[in-house]
Amino acid sequence: MDGSGIVSAGGATPASPTSPVSALNGSNGAGTKRKRGSMALESDPGSPGGHDDETMEPDSGKKRQPGVKRACNECRQQKLRCDVVQEPFQGCSRCSRLKLECKIESNFKRVGKRSKHAEMEREIERLRRAVQKARNAGFVLDDDEHDLQSPAATSAYTHTRNPSLMGSDEAVSSLLHLKRGGSYNVPRYTHELDNVRLTEDTVTLLFGTFFSCYHPYLPFLNPNQSPDTYFQQHALLFWSIITVASRRYSADRSLFSSLTAPVKRLLWSTIADVPSSHYVVKALCLLCTWPLPTSSSATDPTHILCGVMMKTATGIGLHRPSHTQDFSRVSIELNKEQLHDRVTTWAVCNIVAQSIGTGYGQPASTLYDWALAVRPGEDGPFTLSPELEARLRIEMFCDKVSKEMYSNASDSRGVAGDEHRAMLMRVYRREFGELQASILSQHLGPFVNLHLRAANLHLRLAGFFDANTTPGYVDDLMGLWRATTAFVEHLLEDDKVTSPGQNTAGRILTYASNYIGQMLVAAGFVLLKLSKSFFAEIVEVERSRNLFHTTVRAIRAISVVHNDLPSRLAELMVQMWNGSRSDPKIGTHQPDSILIPDDSLQLKVRCRHSMSLVFDTIWRWREEYEALGRGSLDANESSASSTHMDSTLIPAAQMQGPSGNIMSSNSTLTPGASGAIGGGGAAGNSNHSSNGNNGNGNGMMGGMNYPDTNYDFFDPQHWMLDGLLDFNYSFVQPLEGT
Repeated sequence: MDGSGIVSAGGATPASPTSPVSALNGSNGAGTKRKRGSMALESDPGSPGGHDDETMEPDSGKKRQPGVKRACNECRQQKLRCDVVQEPFQGCSRCSRLKLECKIESNFKRVGKRSKHAEMEREIERLRRAVQKARNAGFVLDDDEHDLQSPAATSAYTHTRNPSLMGSDEAVSSLLHLKRGGSYNVPRYTHELDNVRLTEDTVTLLFGTFFSCYHPYLPFLNPNQSPDTYFQQHALLFWSIITVASRRYSADRSLFSSLTAPVKRLLWSTIADVPSSHYVVKALCLLCTWPLPTSSSATDPTHILCGVMMKTATGIGLHRPSHTQDFSRVSIELNKEQLHDRVTTWAVCNIVAQSIGTGYGQPASTLYDWALAVRPGEDGPFTLSPELEARLRIEMFCDKVSKEMYSNASDSRGVAGDEHRAMLMRVYRREFGELQASILSQHLGPFVNLHLRAANLHLRLAGFFDANTTPGYVDDLMGLWRATTAFVEHLLEDDKVTSPGQNTAGRILTYASNYIGQMLVAAGFVLLKLSKSFFAEIVEVERSRNLFHTTVRAIRAISVVHNDLPSRLAELMVQMWNGSRSDPKIGTHQPDSILIPDDSLQLKVRCRHSMSLVFDTIWRWREEYEALGRGSLDANESSASSTHMDSTLIPAAQMQGPSGNIMSSNSTLTPGASGAIGGGGAAGNSNHSSNGNNGNGNGMMGGMNYPDTNYDFFDPQHWMLDGLLDFNYSFVQPLEGT
């Protein structure tokens, strides 16, 4: 030993294991031992320290056993020695003794105990909350054993046999043990979106509801695919189907409202990521056909989503299905089935876009080109099903009507001239007759026939654009009347066939699309306008009144949530019918006499295509009753307008007020404003005080505040109900006596 205390290599005195020599000297036994320990996981724990089959053991001078290279997963996890034999495989003695699965995986990684314990603590906390929720739902636990608050309940999660934790649903099921002779039937959730969780049975039931009730309106999805397949294609498509199916889900009335906000977030986050999948386009087709409910059209994004749908479709080349690779960074080869799927999706995009253009009174963003050309007798990937082909032909006809009659470049409002429009009307009447004969001969069912009659109504609504001095004006109105009554009567008749009972909405109305609801609203306003004008002289009073009643009832049946747009529009139509004056000449026209038309049916709003009637009627209603709210009309005149109230339109929850006037049970109506059903009349009592004249803001409009006089009538979606109608619908019931 020298002065520094270090023993030379030739010295006989053994070095301390902690000395620098022991750390550096590879021939020292202690150094070999430390080296073995550091390589324990990568060497054979069954031998003292060798690293391969040819390594000699320093102490015994024997070769290591052949075929042993690494420890099994369980021993590696615990950092224990393992005597597993890899070739031929023979499990280690520890796994055999503990009855563990002995296996060797090349990608196995140890799980840190601290992180795993922290994760288990979080998992246990989640499970406790889930079990508490299960208890609240009526499931009972055996408090004598396995209480989740005790350590015994959490001991099942302290094992290290599997590096991955159990799923929360499986863990909850394992914790809720079976009682003797009983079962808890704990639901196992398979799909989750934010705070909405669904079991496999619920998902299966909702998908079955969608394909049996909603799919006939737009038959383009494959009913033979499983829900999991739709989820794998895209989450938005899966949740869109679930959302549409939950609109009338009787087992859980709150599911639809619970899904609205999460689906909206999923929808807009998907759009924000610039989707490049045609499965997203399919989801948008569904959400545009059955939009998420809203009580204000200013917040209705359907028209915007329609544009996103069409731009996404063209962006990924759906309009050129045979040349999809031109719109992709990689080469794409589609088989016959994939090509047909894209052609069908593109056809449905145009069907949906056209119906939205017609229903909202806006130019449709459609593209009818070679891919959608009708090829009779051809069988191939470009051939659509008979129902979709008929729907496509119907929407193409509606597109012609809209573009020719309401897209005049020489007119500031786009409306074709009177002579040109009269000529177009003759041409399209003949073309519609041919289309109707062709489609009806195929017997494609009530859904196709319903859209066919809606197309005829769309065509005939152009009659309101004629001047009262135009030749054939009364004939055009008569054609409109017939188209309207045919649409309403056939809809109600077909719905009665699918109805499970009398006075109950069947599948057609209950699951109707937004477009059918919009056309029903247009039909209701046609009946209202014609029945309260000079034209009423040549119609049957009772039939007109009954048709209006049933139309309002049908619109109410389409409503899916409290105070959505269909329900608000139905109540508005009731107010207009009750508040309008009845012409004493109704039904008195003699066949040999001449009907003299006036200008009472002329439109002020003329920029909303065939839906201009709807917006014009609401516009006039706003002008009249806003004037009443400001007190600019004479009280006698406003009071007289309410004396012709149709009592059959008043819900049964209403009663007679102290002064003999009809009074709503709505608590927002004050006694001084009890002149009408939330809006049938302005004056409450016989005296014409200022309180009776405007009803404290409650007389004509059912408890709402009158808007600012500078109100922008045309909001972003160009509706005029926003900020004006705010009814209390707790009393909404079917029309009395109908």
